[in-house]
Amino acid sequence: MTLRILAANVLTLLLLSACGPKPEETLTEDRYAGLSPQIVAWRNVIEASHPACAIKVEGRGCEAFQVTCKAAQEITTDEAANGVSAQLVAAMTFNGRSSDGSSGKLGSAFAVFSKARGGWTRAEAPAVNMTSCAAL
Repeated sequence: MTLRILAANVLTLLLLSACGPKPEETLTEDRYAGLSPQIVAWRNVIEASHPACAIKVEGRGCEAFQVTCKAAQEITTDEAANGVSAQLVAAMTFNGRSSDGSSGKLGSAFAVFSKARGGWTRAEAPAVNMTSCAAL
């Protein structure tokens, strides 16, 4: 009797494990795969070019970078025809530095990231709500 119960439990577990997605399918279906390196590159561009980051202390112009929101954007028919498969807007905040090393000017930046043909592009975006990323 116990062998039959054990076999039924093992069979049940095998059937349940077959219901879920395979790990490699989950990873390859991620519409936003590869976005993280683009966020880092955006941060580096901000530090190199934003006026709040102009004063450099120990080689760094800004600190406390934080992505405050990311929100999916609707893909237009024209964008879809050009191969865009994912699009989102993001907001980032940061603090400039003063010459004495203390925190200086506050800064923010906004960007739209679009994924087409497996690669990401970034464009400046108008300001959005820093919490929800909704248009102002």
